[in-house]
Amino acid sequence: MVVKSVSENIVELKKIEKIYKMGSVEVSAIKDVSFSIKKGKFIIIMGPSGSGKSTLMNMVGCLDVPTKGQIYLDGHDISTLEESDLAQIRGRKIGFVFQKANLLQTATAFENVTLPMIFQNTSKEKREKRAKELLKIVGLEKRMYHKPSELSGGEQQRVAIARALANNPEMILADEPTGNLDSKTGREILDFFKKLNKEGKKTIVMVTHDPSLYNFGDRVIYIKDGQVSKDGIKVSKEGIKVKSIV
Repeated sequence: MVVKSVSENIVELKKIEKIYKMGSVEVSAIKDVSFSIKKGKFIIIMGPSGSGKSTLMNMVGCLDVPTKGQIYLDGHDISTLEESDLAQIRGRKIGFVFQKANLLQTATAFENVTLPMIFQNTSKEKREKRAKELLKIVGLEKRMYHKPSELSGGEQQRVAIARALANNPEMILADEPTGNLDSKTGREILDFFKKLNKEGKKTIVMVTHDPSLYNFGDRVIYIKDGQVSKDGIKVSKEGIKVKSIV
């Protein structure tokens, strides 16, 4: 019997380190990082290119494991799990949206959204019904049988969001989700994430280097040189502290 976690935190990181070996040289990408993420929050992880923010997100998303330290997802330590176990957890609890939509080019939008459900052994009837519902939610009910090459960049990203929601995960991880979009389309995607957070009660963790996105989150975690430099401070474009969440 699986015991459901009663923790208010969906993710907890404790003294995380990530070291990559390049020949005889060791490169430390993440150094002694600790923080937790409460369920239902919109978190922004921000930092310049090469700061370690994407490496950090990969570990939060069970795409990688730390060299040292522990990561708890819904109260369960995932730090030492095998890839097969991590894949099962990812499929059930986490949805991913990346800078590139990463859609299967030979499949329709509808087929792309059904894919994650196949790996969770969802029946054909249920996954087809779910895919149609999700594509309607993201405004693509009339485009669901088009392939990615027939869709705009914004439409492809909306398909990616629908795919991320396929297995009804508790948490959505978005890595530079508007990086390839024009400002208007990017704003539409961000507004949709906000709606998912407020109305759908989804925990959103978004990685970005764009300071204009500060105010979309409840909390901002700043990463610099593989470490947390600030946590919980939201800053306006003028550099004035406008809100403190810590």
